[in-house]
Amino acid sequence: MAQIAALARLQAAGERRVGVLFVVGEERGSDGARAANAAARGSRFLVNGEPTDNRLATATRGIYRARLRASGRAAHSSQPDLGESAINKLVDALVALRHDDWPATHDLGRTFYTVGLISGGIAPNVVAPAAEAELMFRTVGDHAPIRSGIEARVGHLVAVDDVMVVPPVRLMTVEGFDTAAFAFTTDIPFLDRWGTPLLLGPGSVTLAHTDDEHVAIADLTRATDLYEQLAKTLVTFSP
Repeated sequence: MAQIAALARLQAAGERRVGVLFVVGEERGSDGARAANAAARGSRFLVNGEPTDNRLATATRGIYRARLRASGRAAHSSQPDLGESAINKLVDALVALRHDDWPATHDLGRTFYTVGLISGGIAPNVVAPAAEAELMFRTVGDHAPIRSGIEARVGHLVAVDDVMVVPPVRLMTVEGFDTAAFAFTTDIPFLDRWGTPLLLGPGSVTLAHTDDEHVAIADLTRATDLYEQLAKTLVTFSP
């Protein structure tokens, strides 16, 4: 909304060098961004809108989604010694990973993760023959050391599948704007043909995916001003 309002102001003033791009699927695979990237039209800059409290982002974290798969052997729960619980293996693996020292950088801090999904078993009275969990790492560099760390610590308990990898990005900033680094990930890595990326938007990520998710009208108004100011700066920018 704020970007559209800023574009309307710019067009009313005769500016024709600025446009908007709308994509879908940002939360699940970035299909829209990937399709848009294939149809890029040679823009110099991309200003992505995410909740940054109206600050220009200096960097955002990447993503490494990993699936841990444990295998066991089914048996009647009255004879557990005849089976092998995949759930027990998975739980042991998840507990072991809680104590790992993940990679860190000076600007983004230490890598962290959440266990977002867990499934397993076939019935309460059966020793579970299979179980799995998905982990979402918020990365600060290459995901390879994380994967190696998982396999080194719990590879004897679970198999590791790569589900998604999105690299962290360092971003362009402009003098006169407040700045900050952010732990979330955006579509920017999938829009590299749309020019040098910048990231700015109203609202706070602390409210994202909550029952109280909202953006204050005052923040939208401020974002409109900032988008207009940023566009005016970028259309005349020369390195």
